[in-house]
Formats: sequence, structure tokens, C-alpha cells
Amino acid sequence: MEITSETVIKKPKRLTSVVWNHFERVKKADICYAVCVHCNKRLSGSSNSGTTHLRNHLMRCLKRSNYDVSQLLAKRRKKDNTVTLTSYNFDDGQPKDEHIPVAAIKFEPEPKREEAISIGSMKFDQERSRMDLARMVILHGYPLAMVDHIGFKVFVKNLQPMFDIATNSALELDCIAIYEKEKQKVYGILNRLRGRISVAVDLWNSPENARYLCLTAHYVDEEWKLQKKILNFIMIDAAHTEDIHSEVVIKCLMDWDIERRLFSMTFGDLFTSDDIVSRIKDHLAQNRPLLSYGKLFDVRCAAHALKLLVGDAMDALCEVIHKIRESIRYVKSTQTMQGKFNELVTQTGIDNQKNLLADCPMRWNSTSVMLETALAYRAAFSLLQEHDSAYTAGLSEEEWEWMNSVTGYLKLFVEITNAITSNKFPTSNIYFPEICDVHVQLIDWCKSSDECIRSMALKMKAKFDIYWKKCSLSLAIAAILDPRFKMKLVEYYYPQIYGSSAEDNIKEVSDGIRELFDEYSIGSVSVSVDHGVGSSNGGIGSDSRDRLKGFDKFLHETSQGKNAVSDLEKYLEEPVFPRNYDFNIFTWWKVHTPRYPILSMMAQDVLGVPMSTVAPELAFRTGGRVLDQYRSSLSSDTVQALICTQDWLRTEVEESSPPGHSAVPLCIEAS
Repeated sequence: MEITSETVIKKPKRLTSVVWNHFERVKKADICYAVCVHCNKRLSGSSNSGTTHLRNHLMRCLKRSNYDVSQLLAKRRKKDNTVTLTSYNFDDGQPKDEHIPVAAIKFEPEPKREEAISIGSMKFDQERSRMDLARMVILHGYPLAMVDHIGFKVFVKNLQPMFDIATNSALELDCIAIYEKEKQKVYGILNRLRGRISVAVDLWNSPENARYLCLTAHYVDEEWKLQKKILNFIMIDAAHTEDIHSEVVIKCLMDWDIERRLFSMTFGDLFTSDDIVSRIKDHLAQNRPLLSYGKLFDVRCAAHALKLLVGDAMDALCEVIHKIRESIRYVKSTQTMQGKFNELVTQTGIDNQKNLLADCPMRWNSTSVMLETALAYRAAFSLLQEHDSAYTAGLSEEEWEWMNSVTGYLKLFVEITNAITSNKFPTSNIYFPEICDVHVQLIDWCKSSDECIRSMALKMKAKFDIYWKKCSLSLAIAAILDPRFKMKLVEYYYPQIYGSSAEDNIKEVSDGIRELFDEYSIGSVSVSVDHGVGSSNGGIGSDSRDRLKGFDKFLHETSQGKNAVSDLEKYLEEPVFPRNYDFNIFTWWKVHTPRYPILSMMAQDVLGVPMSTVAPELAFRTGGRVLDQYRSSLSSDTVQALICTQDWLRTEVEESSPPGHSAVPLCIEAS
């Protein structure tokens, strides 16, 4: 039947279905038709016919693209409490005057869809999309409350109307479910690892003064790649005694089943109580003796030790630093004063391109830069002091000289901190020469003729000696396992540090690395075989293995030929590898593993020891790590789930990203 006269119906009421975006409603006589705007096919347009047949036609229409089919399949429900939302045009950013019901936006979630719905060649999966949202929130550190934001809801509903946005509490549960799933993956990775694991222990604070204990596993995998995994992020009560802290750490290690496979533990605070460490060591030694009788177990954070030394220098120079800050403020107070100071700079012949800026007190490297820059303008400040009676923050000649000396020390600490934190994954071998440089300089500063400098240096050295006593052997062994250094670097620095007693201390290091190598030689099989046993006993128990340790040593000694050369002896006797900027220590050991099979196992564990727990972006901050306000408001279980899972997911994303691309920014640090 042909329609000869068609008139567009003036709609008495608004056609709310999105299907009418694709049909024109026309009328001939008393019959209503819906004409497809794509293929001009006529279908019934009566209000009694509904829109199902129109939707079905659009599914089969060959003259339209299928990019918005999902919109047509979205079923909207009437709501008892209809919420209205100002209709925004995001192109021009201006709100319209009219208010529209949010039925088309569906703020309330529909019943859970268990099955995936196929739409032509497309497929929408509610469950997968919901978990993808949770992963996104975890990965980028977004607040859980983002699902309640109007802008986010509008964006999602325009993108995929079928998606039921989870509530805040539901999203939290999804994040915890992802945490549990990812935790099992990490557990499996650690359980299959053949080598040993080192664990870093660090304390975090929060704006509410709550404290958190963060445990991070560090290891070198079978591909000779340095890996780290945050294992736990646990809130601890400030009122807890030290024995409770040690119990928390031990429980975490046991939960991950790694307490019998530890190489070392690095504590973020130099002054972490020795009692806490002793309790942990004693517990671990019950199941399996620690390597080298525990002499390599207790490591303290190098970056934190340097911060303490910097703090002493800043305290000694606090009055001078205050005067420099006031001097800069005075010079920058008005344009007239700035012009006057510039004239003095020209008059004194100062040719310095550095801008005179006040420091950020929370970043001590900026204080070092401020002092160094102020020294360059010393003559101009002296002239200003002579000719401007209103300038009262001037330094005396003695203060200028003192500042000159201390600024040189701070500059050294800046360079060394940059050296040990500039690498994304710094290996333990890079620390020894840097720490030895600090040691040599401290010895020299303690001999200063200036009483103030000498007093400051002695205070700094007292703290440094605590660090050196605990970590020097670990630092030296790591450096020896660098084929560019071997024993030569120890033989170079120790005479400068110990003087006449250098030979005895060199021998102590030599004996230490040989003792460690012998343990790896004896236990080269048991290290890899026992790693999956955990705390359970099978066959010969752990106590029996310990009683037969002497037999293992006897078997090792009697099985070796008298003229056999060990991996270690062969390695040390061969020439050092040439130093160059392209050297990669992991590549070297991976290539040379067949030549040094036992020593490479030892190197794999030693090079994985975290000598510092401070993130590069926090290396120069005067304070410690602080949890942000948002996460501090969450429950402790949720905080742990978000922070641990973010670390695990970020590692997966970075490993799959092209080289040179930073896939995900670090979101868990705050100050």
C-alpha cells in the first residue's frame, strides 16, 4: 500500500524512548507509521504497538552502523523516587534550564546480570566491567567515592547504558576480592622462587597519627630481574610494646610462608630497637639457622642514615639558615629593593646566573641549593649590610665561613643521595663506594681546627658508626660480587678508613664472604629443595636437618679434590671487569652463571638486598612517609588491600608497557 500524503505528527507528548532517534513518526488518515531514517522502511507507529518491533528492526537494519546498539537495548525502569539532574552539554559547559529524569541514566543498579549479553559482534559483560572498574580504582589510586560522583555517572551511562554502577560499599568489596585473588598469585610466585628473599620493614604515619607497618619482599628472579612486592600494610597501635611489633612481623612472614627462606631484613629506621630485631632473629633461627650466624641479617636503610647526618648539619646551621631566608625575603620584598640589590651585584662584579630563591624547608636539598646560591652573592650581601641600616639579617664573616664549610658537606650528601636513589631498582653493589666516601669525609671533618665544625662532625660520626657497624660487611660483600671491583675496592677504601688496622678489617671481610660461600656450597641443594616446605614437617624434620648440618659440611669437605678451585677463588683470581657506563651487573651474572654456578646463586641473593627503603621521590624530604587523608579514612583491611594490590597491578602493567613508558604513576605516597 502506498502512502500518497504523509504529514509529520506533532507529538502531543514527548517520545522518551531512544528508539525514536532512528524513526520519524508519520500519519496517513488515522494510521500512524514509524519510518526508519536509515532505510525508509515503514513500520507500525501506533502508541499501542510499543517499541520492541522498532528495536528489532534496528538490529537487522543493514544501512546503519551498530556503534550505539547497546543504547537501544538498555531497558529503563520507572523509579518511585525519581531523581532529577540538570542536563549538561559537556561541549559548551553550560547547564540547560530544563531538568530531565535520570531514568535514562539509571543511578540505581539493576539486578546482577550473571550472563554476558551478545550484541551482534559486540559483547557486554556486567561482571567483567564491574571488576575492571575496581581494578582501575586500585591501579590509579582513585577514591572509592568516585562512583557517587555525578560527572562519572553521566560519563559511564553515555558510554554504556547497560552498565550498573556499583555503590561505594560494593566497590570496596570488589577491591578486596581482587586483593585476595592477586595475593594468591604473589604467594605462588614467592613459593616457586628458588633463591632467598630479603624483606624491607618501614613505618608510615597518617594525618590521624595512626602508624602503619609496611613489609616489602625484594628478590632477584630466575631471569635476573630485581623484583619487589609489598606483602603487608598493617596498622599498629602506638601503645603496643616492642615485643608486639616483632610478633606482627613474624606473623606476616609466616602467613606468606617465607620465614625459612629469608636472606636479610632491612629496617627503615636506623634506631629501630635491637630488641625487636633480636626477637625476630631468634624466632627465625629456631626453624633454620641464619646465614653467617645472622651477621648479614640486620640491615639498616642507607638513605635514612644519611638523612640523620644531614639533620645534624641543619641543626648546627639553623641560625645561619634563618638569616639567609630573611635576607632573601628582604631583597625580594619590593621591586625597588630588588633593583638596588642588582646594582650591588653589578658593582661587586658577580657573574652568577642562578636565581636567588628561598628554600622549601621540607626538602633539605633545596636548602643546600639556597645556601650555595647565597654564597655566590656573598659580596653583594656584605655591601647591602654596610649601606642599608634597615637590613638586619646580615651574616658575620665567621658565619659566612662556617656556612661555606657546611654547605660543602651538604652538597656531598646531595650527590651521594642522588647516586643511590636515582636508579629505579638500585642493586646492593652500588652503595659501598658511596658510603665509604661519607666515612672518609667524616673522619676528615672530625679533624677540623674549627671547634664548631669538629663538634658537628663528631655528632654525625657517632650516628654513622652505628650504621657502619651493622651494615659494613653486607655492603662490602655486595661490592665484591661486582666484577668491576671484587676485593680491590675494599683494599682501596679500608686503609683510608682504618689506617694501620686495615689488614685485619680486610681479612674480616675476606673471611666473611668465604664463610657465606661455604654455606651456599654445602646447602646448594637444600636451599632450592626446602623452599616449599614451610613450617610443615615431611620426612626428616627441620630439627633433624639442623643436627645433620655437620654431616653436610663433612661431606662437602671430603668430596672436594685437594686441588679443586672453588667458584669464589676462581672469580677473585681473575682480573676485574673494565668499568663502563653501560655495565649491567645482572646481565654479567646471567651470562657467567654456567662458569660460577654456586657463586651466582649467592650473588642472586646478595644483590637483591634492599640497602635503602626510601623511595626516590622522598629521598630529600625531611619527614617520613605519610598516608594520604583519603586512605586514612578507610578501614585498615581496605587500606592494606588497596596499597598491596596497587603495587602488584602496577608491576604487571609496567612489565607489559613498551620500554621507556611510565605506565602508572606512583599514587600511594603522600606527605
